[in-house]
Amino acid sequence: MSVEGVDRTWPAEEISRVPYWLYTDAAVYQREQERIFGGPSWGYVALAAEIPNPGDFTRSALGERPVLVTRDEHGKLHALTNRCAHRGTLVCHAQRGNARTLMCPYHQWTYGLDGHLIAVPFRRGVGGQGGMPADFALDSRGLETLAVTERHGVIFASTDRALPSLEDYLGETNLRWFDRVFDGRALRVLGYHRQRIEANWKLMFENIKDPYHATLLHVFLVSFGLFRADNPSATQMDALGRHSVLVSSRGEQKANADTAEMRSFRGNLRLEDPRLLDVVREFPGAPTVVMQTIWPNLIVQQQSNTLAMRQIVPQGPRAFELHWTFFGYEDDDEEMTLRRLRQANLMGPAGLVSIDDSEVIELAQRGIDGADGAAEIVLGGRGVEDTEHMATEAAIRAFYAHYRRVMEL
Repeated sequence: MSVEGVDRTWPAEEISRVPYWLYTDAAVYQREQERIFGGPSWGYVALAAEIPNPGDFTRSALGERPVLVTRDEHGKLHALTNRCAHRGTLVCHAQRGNARTLMCPYHQWTYGLDGHLIAVPFRRGVGGQGGMPADFALDSRGLETLAVTERHGVIFASTDRALPSLEDYLGETNLRWFDRVFDGRALRVLGYHRQRIEANWKLMFENIKDPYHATLLHVFLVSFGLFRADNPSATQMDALGRHSVLVSSRGEQKANADTAEMRSFRGNLRLEDPRLLDVVREFPGAPTVVMQTIWPNLIVQQQSNTLAMRQIVPQGPRAFELHWTFFGYEDDDEEMTLRRLRQANLMGPAGLVSIDDSEVIELAQRGIDGADGAAEIVLGGRGVEDTEHMATEAAIRAFYAHYRRVMEL
């Protein structure tokens, strides 16, 4: 790839070295919008629990594309580009709500919840003057509609209508972990966080695909045994490398030979309110943490009993928004809902754990800026195979193997 005369050739070491210009180059970023977020991918857009009733809508995004997810009067789901066919204005600027129609605030072009154009003021002009041409047809000027699919209360959309089913897209491994959380029970939204991080969006995906950092950066995780190198763990990927899961089981809060290399370990930390870690097992098997990344914009978080969707929304090469949607199940009792809300303090912009990620990702971007000819080293060799330990970044290599194919770099 050549950008304005600058050669963008991936280092000879292939996916064991990742060039820093991936995180700064505007032309690379634009190609990502076209080929990844606007390409053959199922992107997460909403939970069905956010729009349970006819007339409900919520705003979302696929990359930088503004998206509206609606439920029409018949209960059918739609995903629409939130961009008026007239002048490109956002039709809907409320985050969510209920409406019979969607009206652009600029010139009051009005659309149905399925995106079709209903009305255009002064379409025939005023007093026989002006207006639209005689051959202007309402049915050919609606909002752009996207392909949409739902599985167990999770809604995905795409600009590509030739995609395989969501089940085939996820693959056997990731579908199994997906269905572990989304098992068919009705979901209940508990609340939202939203933050802006001054860094390239891929650094967030890398962070969740990277168990190596979790046992070194996060004082809380390591000290209380929630996620650290000496816990039973695994990294698993789909056949293409685009999706992955980090899986771990909670250990004990004590020192051993492995914690000697973890400077973040604090064996004397105690909680003023131990209910924060009042964890109950509710999912099959031993894992207490499953962090799943689904290409191109979703992180499914199960840390103990707190559950959340983390949606990545790029905002240029050096910034992105992270939209958190915390949820539980409709059949949760009050005690479980309180437990999920309490444990949600681990996560989010000011979470006892996640605050570390936000800061260090921004530090990474600040270090990368200006290092155009350099490349980062990806830990653990050159393979992209599943592992049974945390001292690896194989899932990052697998991600970039797929990324290179899609981007043709």
